Amino acid sequence: MPNNLSDLRRPRSIAVTDSAPDGAGRNGAGQAGELANRILLGLPRNLCNNLLAKAALVKLPTHFVLNEVNEPIQYFYFINSGLASVLNVLQDGKSVEVGLTGCEGVVGVPIVVGFKTSPTRVVMQIEGSGYRMPAKDLQAALKAWSVLEKSLLKYSQELALQAGQIAACNRVHEVDERLARWLLMSQDRLGGSLIPLTQEFLAHMLGTRRASVTVAAGILQKAGLISYVRGQLKIEDRKRLENASCECYATLTRQLNVWKSESE
Repeated sequence: MPNNLSDLRRPRSIAVTDSAPDGAGRNGAGQAGELANRILLGLPRNLCNNLLAKAALVKLPTHFVLNEVNEPIQYFYFINSGLASVLNVLQDGKSVEVGLTGCEGVVGVPIVVGFKTSPTRVVMQIEGSGYRMPAKDLQAALKAWSVLEKSLLKYSQELALQAGQIAACNRVHEVDERLARWLLMSQDRLGGSLIPLTQEFLAHMLGTRRASVTVAAGILQKAGLISYVRGQLKIEDRKRLENASCECYATLTRQLNVWKSESE
């Protein structure tokens, strides 16, 4: 069942910085002063520089809400480091994760097709940094650069693919398989082997009880696939973790590779 994320609160302010926060990119993505967002890196250099000139590199602390349900989208974010969760929020306040975004993506996708509000809550679950741009500046850039629009539309399809697969995964697969899938997806976006999250937060993300995540993590730990280092979860054996995952991770990876080859 979905869980209530009542502990997630919007900080009063967000710091603007010329470099990533301490610890951001601890796993190899978005080191201080280093451009790591893959969408920006994939654009023509003059367009990338144009966008960066209109954006501010900001710290994105854990639990910071980038988009809120049914609220106007004021800023568009090119995530540079860290990890954000895309959450569906029900009327009773319960939430469940339907997508992940890291340095491969952006937050604020509805703006790309002319919408002004967000259907989901997007919250930072692992601190990082991002290039924040006012929505109006992103809209102007989309009108001027078709290559930008095409790139962002492609990413919107990746998010849609994630949402559909994760919905099926949460419905039919065991918690230990889902946990393995989630850890693999997170590592793809963070790099390195450390995932700095508590079991309570993992339960929120997987839409299950903390006790179930404890049992699932114990299964993976006993098999030598993960361990705990200074309160952080560590992936010990990536290959075997892939084998322990449900089919959903391989399905997502395979389809993304197909689309990549089709667009080259």
